[in-house]
This record gives sequence, structure tokens and C-alpha cells, in this order.
Amino acid sequence: MSTNIPMDTSAQEEIRTLSIRKEIEIDAPIEICFASVLEELGPGSQMPDGTPFHMKIEAWPGGRWYRDLGNNTGHFWAHVQVIKPPSLLELSGPMFMSYPATNFVQYRLTASGERTRLTVVHRAMGVITTEHSEGVQHGWEHGLRRIREIAHGKRSPTTGQRA
Repeated sequence: MSTNIPMDTSAQEEIRTLSIRKEIEIDAPIEICFASVLEELGPGSQMPDGTPFHMKIEAWPGGRWYRDLGNNTGHFWAHVQVIKPPSLLELSGPMFMSYPATNFVQYRLTASGERTRLTVVHRAMGVITTEHSEGVQHGWEHGLRRIREIAHGKRSPTTGQRA
């Protein structure tokens, strides 16, 4: 026996897409920059006001990227889709969106002597709110600034010099 449950379809939500591409140059070797990406996505993650954000990343294919609130609570953000140190990291999942949506984020690093070009591509589709569409631009600017700061504070593994 089947039960027919009426559905309210009067408030159809629009499916949207999001496409962002950001590039920065970092005055540090590619290995330091890749480690800095992982640090910003994990234990070094912080809010724009400096408050720790408590993120964790399992840096292997299929590994999780999530916000750890302690006591087995938190928010799942993505899985590691591709990891090829020190040049490529791709993540796929809902990220910060607590509604039907999926995201793809790619960090591509290219060495140029002792400098590194970091290109980030973020694509998403789903029921994406206007607030997230507008706010994510500022989030990427903050995240890239943090990666640069972390990289500039690290020592080169080959020379022992600060980057």
C-alpha cells in the first residue's frame, strides 16, 4: 500500500552556479607553499579576526576536510579528490554550505625559481544563497593572504632560510 503525501511546490528554489578563480604570487619555494596550503586548511586555519577555526585535513586521496568542534561534533566540508604534492590539491564536497550544493576546489601551484604561483579555482552548484555567493569572494581573499603569511614564516627545507 502506498501513501500519497502532498508536497508544497510553490516555493521552488533556484539552482545556481558559482565560479571563482584567484591567483597570487608567493615569495617562497613550491614545497613551502604546498605545506602552507595544508596548514591553512588544517591546524593553521583561522577567521579574519585571528580566531582559530579548528579545521582538519587528512592529506591523502579520499581523506576528509572538516571542522572539528570536539567531542565527535563538527562539520564535514569535503574529501580530498586529488593530491599530488607539491603541485596539486583538489577537494570536493558541500564545504560550508548547509543546503543542497556541491563544491569543487582546486589549488594548483607552479614553481618559478624560488617563487610560486598559486591558482585557486572554486566551482559550485546547488541552491546557493546570495549571502554565500557574495561572501565567498572575501573568504578566498582571506585564505590566500593566510597561505602567503604562513609560507613567509616557514624555513626552506634546503637552505634553512626563511622564505
